[in-house]
Amino acid sequence: MFIYWFYLRHLRIEFATKNYNAGMTRRTLVGGLALAAAFPVAAKSTLVRFGGPIFLKSDDPAELAKEHRRLGYSAAYCPAVSIKDTPKIKAIEKAFLSENVVIAEVGAWKNMLDPDPATRQANMEYVTERMALADEVGARCCVDIAGSYNPKVWYGPHKDNLSAKFFDATVENVRKVVDAVKPRRTKFTIEMMGWNLPDTPDSYLRLIKAVDRSGFGVHIDICNIINNPAKFYDSRAVIVESFQKLGPWIMSCHAKDLAFLPEMNVHFAEVIPGRGELDYGAYLTELAKLPHDAPLMLEHLKSSDEYDEGRAFIQKVAKQVGVMFA
Repeated sequence: MFIYWFYLRHLRIEFATKNYNAGMTRRTLVGGLALAAAFPVAAKSTLVRFGGPIFLKSDDPAELAKEHRRLGYSAAYCPAVSIKDTPKIKAIEKAFLSENVVIAEVGAWKNMLDPDPATRQANMEYVTERMALADEVGARCCVDIAGSYNPKVWYGPHKDNLSAKFFDATVENVRKVVDAVKPRRTKFTIEMMGWNLPDTPDSYLRLIKAVDRSGFGVHIDICNIINNPAKFYDSRAVIVESFQKLGPWIMSCHAKDLAFLPEMNVHFAEVIPGRGELDYGAYLTELAKLPHDAPLMLEHLKSSDEYDEGRAFIQKVAKQVGVMFA
């Protein structure tokens, strides 16, 4: 594609300035014009970083980094490491940098709004520690959800999860984490959810404004906010709106897919990318439009075979829409 782009750009510049080679044959001219019609010059795009879990059983950062590259990945979830193990943190950063694989995110999957005060405090301490690890290892972000008031399922629905009380508590929690760590290289991010705030790009914008911290960013998981049939059947609109409104703050994204299961009420199920209806052409195109390379990370699949299938599908779609990976 680059060769086509370079040739067409050269051809169009020559015609625009009327300085094309007088010796150009009619066949070359006609062929060039046909090529121009078939391959219009596209705007410059960002190389997309793509990643996912790996199944190599090793604690060696160099081996782990090479395995990501073998699979065609240029982004990774942070390998297991303690915030106290400074030598290993440095080894991870060095090994992955040498393979041009970025650490996309450090997960901090705890309920920051647990109804039990003692559990909530312990969870906040864990999340803060994970945020500190993200900064030390140079990850793009640390990610959690805002939490839930559900006493049984830490991410589950609750009548107060869309309330002003929930929003205000989330603002306070995010500020606590960011202010405690004072990040230099990473950002704290919250995943949108279909039944917890933030649940739309607009509610995330409200949260960004309310938190008012440069160390707070955005994590995108499009499937999480597809919570009705209209969004399911027009996922492109959901994707475009999310990237248009939140683009400057997007640090990392998750990749999965949704299927609409026929039941007596609405039921969307997560499936391997390619087996659902999510518009991956739009997802990849919007990622490539960002001025920075926010990684796209596969998640929630059950085996290496499922990840192979999902990876191959996303790579195929990327080729179809002209998006290239780092």
